[in-house]
Amino acid sequence: MMHQLAAGIDIGGTNTRFGLVDKNGKIHFKDSLLTTDFPDPKDLVNAVSEKILSFSNPKQQTTNFKLLGVGIGAPNGNYLKGTIEFAPNLKWKGIIPLAKHFNEKLNVPALLTNDAKAAALGEMQFGGAKGMKDFIFITLGTGLGSGILANGELIYGHDGFAGELGHTIIIQHGRQCGCGRKGCLEQYCSATGIVKTYFDILKSENPHATDELDTSIINAKYIYEQALSGNEAAFYAFNYTGELLGYALANSVTYTSPEAIFLSGGLAQAGELIFNPTILSFEKNLLPIYKHKNKIKILPSSLQEDDAAILGAASLIWQNPKP
Repeated sequence: MMHQLAAGIDIGGTNTRFGLVDKNGKIHFKDSLLTTDFPDPKDLVNAVSEKILSFSNPKQQTTNFKLLGVGIGAPNGNYLKGTIEFAPNLKWKGIIPLAKHFNEKLNVPALLTNDAKAAALGEMQFGGAKGMKDFIFITLGTGLGSGILANGELIYGHDGFAGELGHTIIIQHGRQCGCGRKGCLEQYCSATGIVKTYFDILKSENPHATDELDTSIINAKYIYEQALSGNEAAFYAFNYTGELLGYALANSVTYTSPEAIFLSGGLAQAGELIFNPTILSFEKNLLPIYKHKNKIKILPSSLQEDDAAILGAASLIWQNPKP
């Protein structure tokens, strides 16, 4: 049987994950490579393409398929140009025409966008946002990524970079951000941000509190486990993070009046520890006009964490079958 499949490729600073996805969101094949093994992006394109093509090799007793296209989610991905542009967490420098490279290698349409925007499309195509036309999707990972959908369309802006909620300033003259500004939301509401908050809390109680700690083991998961065990500093770190996130999301509502806001990523896996303070702060700061019977919901992503990026990238093709 010949399957129609779309390739979904998620390019990260460390790993590149990819798979072949049908229109129902079933992943028929997936694999990964170390992004760092490929200092030349064309070499990564060749390696991923060869893995994808090998899936249809009869000698490997796999399934024949028709590849409809390649969807790519990447940091600093520009949908309008098909390029990765000056991504700080990739070794590749400058502007990389990655969609063009895949198009030339596989001879199928190739579309590229920001990784968080791709994940938002995946939520609409295969997840909890199915049937919604207006929602906001937030990824709480190393940074804070976002995708904003209005009237069923992702907001890209005139240059392809609209919707960067992670780089709205939440604390004036606050923490230094990698973007060059200070006080950006992702410096507080992310896996990296909550670690900084946890250290700040410990040092506020005792300037030498971290001297005896192995700081290399302290990450968002560690703080989560400490909070569950009753550690007050860890619990407060989650409360503070959720308070700022809810405040920022309440402000974001005034731009597009979304039906729901979805949270995904490692920090969102903390469940009630992050959702409860976020929702409390969100509802407290929400403009009264939005506090009616159709109140905006804050929900966890319904996509499995390990597959969300692949599904999101493939959604670029399934929502644009003839780009």
